[in-house]
Amino acid sequence: MWLRGAKNGVTAVLLPLQKNINLLFYSFGKDRSEVLAIMERFEFKAEVKELLNLVINSLYSHKEIFLRELISNASDAIDKARYLSLTNTELNLAGTEWKIQIVPDKDAKTLKVIDNGVGMNREEAINNLGTIAKSGTKDFIETLKKAKETGDINLIGQFGVGFYSAFMVAEKIEVISKKIGEEKAIKWRSTANGSFEIEDAEKEGYGTTVILYIKEEDKEFLDEWRIKQIVKKYSDYIGYPIVLSTTKDGKVKEETLNSMQAIWLKSKSEIKPEEYNEFYKHISHDFNDPLETIHYKVEGTNEFTALLFIPSKKPFDIYYKSPKFGPALYVNKVQIMDACEDLVPPYLRFVKGVVDSSDLPLNVSREMLQNNRQVANINKNITKKVLDTLKGMKKNDPEKYKKFFVEFGNVLKEGIHTDFERREEIASLMIFNTLNNRDKMIDLDTYVENFKDGQEEIYYIVGRSVEELINSPQLEYFKTKGIDVILFTGEFDEIIIGGLFEYKGKKLKSVTKGDIKIKDDDVKDIKEKEESYRPLLDRIKEDLKEDLQDVKASARLTDSLCCLVMDENAMDESMRRLFESMGQEVPKSKKILELNLNHPVMKKLKDLYDIDPKSSKIKEIANMIFDIALISDGEKPKDPSAFSRKIADLMMNLI
Repeated sequence: MWLRGAKNGVTAVLLPLQKNINLLFYSFGKDRSEVLAIMERFEFKAEVKELLNLVINSLYSHKEIFLRELISNASDAIDKARYLSLTNTELNLAGTEWKIQIVPDKDAKTLKVIDNGVGMNREEAINNLGTIAKSGTKDFIETLKKAKETGDINLIGQFGVGFYSAFMVAEKIEVISKKIGEEKAIKWRSTANGSFEIEDAEKEGYGTTVILYIKEEDKEFLDEWRIKQIVKKYSDYIGYPIVLSTTKDGKVKEETLNSMQAIWLKSKSEIKPEEYNEFYKHISHDFNDPLETIHYKVEGTNEFTALLFIPSKKPFDIYYKSPKFGPALYVNKVQIMDACEDLVPPYLRFVKGVVDSSDLPLNVSREMLQNNRQVANINKNITKKVLDTLKGMKKNDPEKYKKFFVEFGNVLKEGIHTDFERREEIASLMIFNTLNNRDKMIDLDTYVENFKDGQEEIYYIVGRSVEELINSPQLEYFKTKGIDVILFTGEFDEIIIGGLFEYKGKKLKSVTKGDIKIKDDDVKDIKEKEESYRPLLDRIKEDLKEDLQDVKASARLTDSLCCLVMDENAMDESMRRLFESMGQEVPKSKKILELNLNHPVMKKLKDLYDIDPKSSKIKEIANMIFDIALISDGEKPKDPSAFSRKIADLMMNLI
């Protein structure tokens, strides 16, 4: 369907091209061959519309933050342009006076934030301004909703809503941008109504102008004093002039609002804690203060300055593959990368900050970084510094460290599996609940110090929660003897701990695998009883041979009838469930059924066997025992319907 309109000799034609996109052509008079402009209208996806609505209506307590976000974006754009000016002389950018302008206009009710940075073309504008939370959008929405419901609005900041926070104060936003090296400019506009438009535009010079049409109730952000207050509070450390441009009596007045000092190059004694906090928020787009700040300088063979932060909250996308991680890399105050993955190992990807080197070449490339010995040395130095900081926090401020570990412990533990050289050091930073420490978290050193007499191994069990594990039948023997067992509940703990093998000479032993070492007297009693039960055990093994590897007397059980354990070298059940949740098909290994020969059921079953070794009831009861063991192991019965009928029959006999 074509919609036409004419004004001042210009014909406008609206052509539906494809779903969610419309193209609008403008041409002079009747000659449609000369296209003056092309406008595209994009409809946001349903979840992005919902997300944008939540962002606008949930960030009300932090409205002023929008200006910090826009200034940060402008600063990033200038960083990129400045880098180009030093590495690509053909662009003729040398001598450019880099700056960020803020232009309030009370009459027009507009606020402009203007930069002469790298700019955007049409495709980049669509990608950068037309998409929110590119990965994990649904997770983002759910977390945002929970934050709103619980009143923990500060949680929102960690998702980097950035540019879209401006809709808290603006009823409409226009962005006019021209990319360095390109001739065409573009205009992007949206009223946050579920769509945005983009078209060709005219612009002198390169860079980006963001125009906010301020809501009536938010006109305070057009006041000079308010703008100065916000810039001083949040953006004083930005390395380029932030200029307030106002017009009075026909004259343009410009006033620089920030000090422009690179905070990481200042002495620690000159920096206030709130300055560190605001700089962290600038680089991380997080509303929360960091949990820990690490600021130090290295001199000698490799000279660099590092200002690093450990966040107090994990971002929602920390387990996604796509987000870039690592501190920003500067060379002599010139930003080379906004996130350099070569500076920290993946298990420290939660670390934010800046590293400024005086040794690296300005035009260093990704390939050069990956093979650069100096970068490897910086990585090694930073890794040591962060791990030492965590050790100090664990020792001197256990509560603070617990907050860190709850947020980032699962990420840190990845290093046990990936960093062979430091795996024991990283393991020493783990804290966990144990069978004897259910209400507090301890570390491996404390666990080893509390070994019982004769204990030789570090016992552990992996499951979904502490509550579930405490009731596991595999722990009954340990409860009776007072032997402590570590309760691991992380998603990837079985994989990670399986790669540790031992800690300071003490082997790690899963209580759900193989045999456990018990006192000689206990072994003797079990072996004697098992010998008398051997014919019955062999009968049960034969009846369940399709499901089980073996049937044997249990040293683990004191109260429960039965439990399932794995062969020493088999894949743990929690690991199998993890792989299955990832869509990977894992062949099931046959388990070992362990029976408590002191349980009344086993005594009755032995009496039945002694009377009639071929009784069909033995197989029926054996199957029920196997189903009970499966349920205790977090699995469903082999035949749920048959099991339900048997339970119903038992209930009838009790009534």
